[in-house]
Amino acid sequence: MSERFLSQCQIPEEDVQEYSLRPRRLSEYIGQSAVKERMKIFIEAARMRREALDHVLLYGPPGLGKTTLANIIALEMGGNLRITSGPAIERAGDLAAILTSLSAQDVLFIDEIHRLNPNVEEVLYPAMEDYSLDIVIGKGSQAKSIRLDLEHFTLIGATTRAGMLTNALRDRFGVVCQMDYYTPQELKEIVLRSAGILNTPINEDGAFEIAKRSRGTPRIANRLLRRVRDYFMVKQYERVNLEAAQGALRMLDVDGEGLDRVDNRILESLVHNFRGGPVGVETLSYFIGEDLDTIVDVYEPYLIKEGFILRTPRGRMASDRAYDHLGVQRPEK
Repeated sequence: MSERFLSQCQIPEEDVQEYSLRPRRLSEYIGQSAVKERMKIFIEAARMRREALDHVLLYGPPGLGKTTLANIIALEMGGNLRITSGPAIERAGDLAAILTSLSAQDVLFIDEIHRLNPNVEEVLYPAMEDYSLDIVIGKGSQAKSIRLDLEHFTLIGATTRAGMLTNALRDRFGVVCQMDYYTPQELKEIVLRSAGILNTPINEDGAFEIAKRSRGTPRIANRLLRRVRDYFMVKQYERVNLEAAQGALRMLDVDGEGLDRVDNRILESLVHNFRGGPVGVETLSYFIGEDLDTIVDVYEPYLIKEGFILRTPRGRMASDRAYDHLGVQRPEK
């Protein structure tokens, strides 16, 4: 899955490239206008009071800028950013070591916070509420508890599955923000900005063509831009125009709706082999040769969101939009 151009998950080789394209300040951040406006007020109020910002929970699909926003918050608050993830914190001692190393106004960013070990999560509660850490020294009758005071820090938790967070953890976040998919116009502005950083000449038609095929996700837009840049250089276009963008995306098997080869295989199987459904997702995964979890977690969300597939109690069904996309007439019922 790491080789899929339209994957919303970050590819390790892209770490350095993606970091160079990230905005540094809220004024540079494009899209998520409601979230941005709220964070601007909360950050300004915290700075006026000279206090740490309340703990922030960011949730939404991957690739929408949660890590970028955490970097911006740390810079705007004048603190350092410490990044980790839920699965990486295996023991309570690991979290204690991180928390005691934080200075005032620092930001601790925990990605995939819904995957925190329950024992680790218990240690996090007093740290978030009272800025203190309870440590047990010794065992049995010799055990005693020591409370350490922590600097006033801000915890930013990011998750793609907010429903998997415990109520106790969710209630301790003072600011909760949902990150939503971007519009093609917002993505066009991101592509134009990224192209400037990459020294890639591009016009608005070329940028919009990339944007509308990026599935509402900045990470995908920047990834496609880098591949379009390769195509435009080798083919020796003067700039990334509509023709260059369409040629490059056609080469990558990304169609006008932002669907790739596997997306279209799913729709074709539903329409041609199962007469539009309903069909069980297990049968569908076996038929197209893809793992069940991959279909449910990677392919289906976008196809359902855009109305190509209907999820019903009896199974998956192709919608009218799927028939229109494939140029096939829907059979009479």
